[in-house]
Amino acid sequence: MITAGMVKELRERTGAGMMDCKKALSETNGDMEKAVDSLREKGLAAAAKKASRIASEGLVESYIHGAGRIGVLVEVNCETDFVAKTDDFKSLVRDIAMQIAAANPGYVSREEVPEEILNHEREILRAQALNEGKPANIVEKMIEGRLKKFYQENCLLEQAFIKDPDKTITQLITERVSKIGENISVRRFTRYQLGEGIEKKANDFAAEVMAAVNK
Repeated sequence: MITAGMVKELRERTGAGMMDCKKALSETNGDMEKAVDSLREKGLAAAAKKASRIASEGLVESYIHGAGRIGVLVEVNCETDFVAKTDDFKSLVRDIAMQIAAANPGYVSREEVPEEILNHEREILRAQALNEGKPANIVEKMIEGRLKKFYQENCLLEQAFIKDPDKTITQLITERVSKIGENISVRRFTRYQLGEGIEKKANDFAAEVMAAVNK
């Protein structure tokens, strides 16, 4: 039986409409996780239709943490100046800036990772697998599987959202695309950390950012 409470929970988790949530729960026999996946898949389909549209408006957001110890500049694009001025879009851009400060991605997406970096990573993973005694015939499959973790750690769009680790940044953006009705894309970012490259006592700035987010 699909209850009002279940529909409410699904709406809060996905931002989808009440009827869409009720239908998703019915189609998945009340399985909340499958219903979430179903709605996100539909959201991805809706977002894909908008992805070809040019997003040249948007915002450049700055985020400074720890009295100037970490600084982020990020450009997030949308299609119209009207949307760029909305609270929903501003909130999204702010969340992305904080994500970059806390999780320190090296790239926006996996497509930006240079081939020489990937080749180097593959060699390390290959050596690890062979040292673990894995059969040579499955090593290559293991390498590709472990590269997925590399992408999840180093590519912004594939990272787990710091405020809700059950969704990725891509899913966060997709949900906002579905709500706003415009294509949204992260174009570029720069992250500065005080003393980066200078040998000194390490501080866990990322943990400090996370603590600030959770206050």
